[in-house]
Amino acid sequence: MCGRASVITPAALLEQRFNAAFAKAEQLSENVNISAGNKIPVITSARPNHIQMFTLGFTPHWAHKQTYMINARAEGSYNPNNDPNYDGPAGIFQKPMFRHAIKSQRCLVLVDAFIEGPKLEKLNKPHLVYPNKDRGPFALAGIYDVWQHPLTGEQHHTVAIVTTAANRLTQRIGHHRAPVVLTRKQEEEWLDKDLSTARLSSIMKPFDDKGFNAYPISQKIKNPEQNGLELLKPIGEKLFKDYDRSLYERLKYVEEKPFTIREERLVAGDQFVLF
Repeated sequence: MCGRASVITPAALLEQRFNAAFAKAEQLSENVNISAGNKIPVITSARPNHIQMFTLGFTPHWAHKQTYMINARAEGSYNPNNDPNYDGPAGIFQKPMFRHAIKSQRCLVLVDAFIEGPKLEKLNKPHLVYPNKDRGPFALAGIYDVWQHPLTGEQHHTVAIVTTAANRLTQRIGHHRAPVVLTRKQEEEWLDKDLSTARLSSIMKPFDDKGFNAYPISQKIKNPEQNGLELLKPIGEKLFKDYDRSLYERLKYVEEKPFTIREERLVAGDQFVLF
């Protein structure tokens, strides 16, 4: 599963990175500890040029009450042992809760990092997973639906993050699952309503960990009421040795400098870089 997520990038820079605009009514707030029931930025297949704020925790439109399914297994009921080399069918297409959304209501879930812990200890031993090569926000594969409260008529736009078997990085953490992290090319494909089932299935695989790293953080993160940059501070070594600063160190550096530091960001090719 994907336990928690962090969004730190300001709205203007998210817009630039994903070539989409926030609606005037949408408000983005920095949140390093996004959990079920919180708002998270998404780009949907229905409105690919807009960034919207949806509730993390999927509720299908036909549900009698609101649910908070934060993850949707790509394999569905298949791959019960979470084999990272699984190459069978994507059972999500048969799951009653998700089969409609996966076919026609896909979205990008925009994050700067996600938080995962070992299978048994979970968020008692949390690790922050972040891009250490192509810096800046990235997209997780998501599905969404709109649920209407049967009594009030209020509409709730909800989203789940699609997960698959672990890759080398989440295996190192001790977890058996991982979110589907999309490449730049896959971001466009994921939003294509006409994309074939076969191609969708090929996207929902463990992501390439070469551009990512992780390090342990405080278990305070498991309290959804806790927030703030200090929650992302390393309490141990990175899982893989590199000579880059941790995400916390990068953000702390920017926080302690004038905002103009953000404006001096670099652009390497088409890759957006925060600082």
